[in-house]
Amino acid sequence: MPYGEIEYEVRDAIATITLHRPDRMNAFTYTMCAELIDAFDRIDADDDVRAVVVTGAGRAFCAGADLGHGGATFDREKSPDRYQGDTDVLEDGTPRDGGGKVALRIARCLKPVIAAFNGAAVGVGVTLTLPMDVRLASDKARFGFVFARRGIVTEAASSWFLPRLVGIAQAMEWAATGRVFDAGEALAGGLVSRVYPPDELLPAAYALAREIADNTSAVSVAVIRRLMWSGLSAPSPWDAHGADSRLMAALGGAPDAAEGVTSFLEKRPARFVMRISEDLPAEVPDWPVP
Repeated sequence: MPYGEIEYEVRDAIATITLHRPDRMNAFTYTMCAELIDAFDRIDADDDVRAVVVTGAGRAFCAGADLGHGGATFDREKSPDRYQGDTDVLEDGTPRDGGGKVALRIARCLKPVIAAFNGAAVGVGVTLTLPMDVRLASDKARFGFVFARRGIVTEAASSWFLPRLVGIAQAMEWAATGRVFDAGEALAGGLVSRVYPPDELLPAAYALAREIADNTSAVSVAVIRRLMWSGLSAPSPWDAHGADSRLMAALGGAPDAAEGVTSFLEKRPARFVMRISEDLPAEVPDWPVP
């Protein structure tokens, strides 16, 4: 599909998604929602993509939901055009939260995803990044889980993701106050991994993506990603051990395992040949399509 609110590019095995409504600080819309889901579908279908970088155009990453409908912004009956095309509903008939649809699609992605916060990330602009694997920030970035100040609730499955990333006390402080905070606090609280001067942010994100693309097995990374995220809700380490063991058995005799050991012993770069589209083990944990 052609994109109007994001930009999508693949270069040297790295996909870049740029939220692209700079005149609106990349505010989230249901058009952007559909385009992001489509982009991640393309990423998973393309074996040549090994890692993903997500950033924003202009001075913001994403300023949250587009509030162009004023007080009716979150009222589905009074703002029907905002929800046009969003026909997905939960089992009880409740219309699905759009940010959650994006977050769950990202969670299901088979490639590692790196967020590069170039500026403000507020509301859905930060919650949709919680299922990304690494979050890096410019020292100019600002963050806010502002929902309580707008009379609504945390969305995009962030009530599940955020406490697991930063702990319940930190999650509740940010969500209950709804205040905007700087990159230093985001770093101290565990929301982001590292903070950079603005001109060093994207080079750092691409360097991390390049390290993954150049040195690892695509299938191994995809399986590890699923194990890590599914492990967050495993009932016990014994259950996690079972999942690990099944996948070690599935991959231990596969070509990439042989190549990984042989290349190490021969002191040369590995040449991994397995492809996600063809070689992902059946034992990999799976989730419903969002």
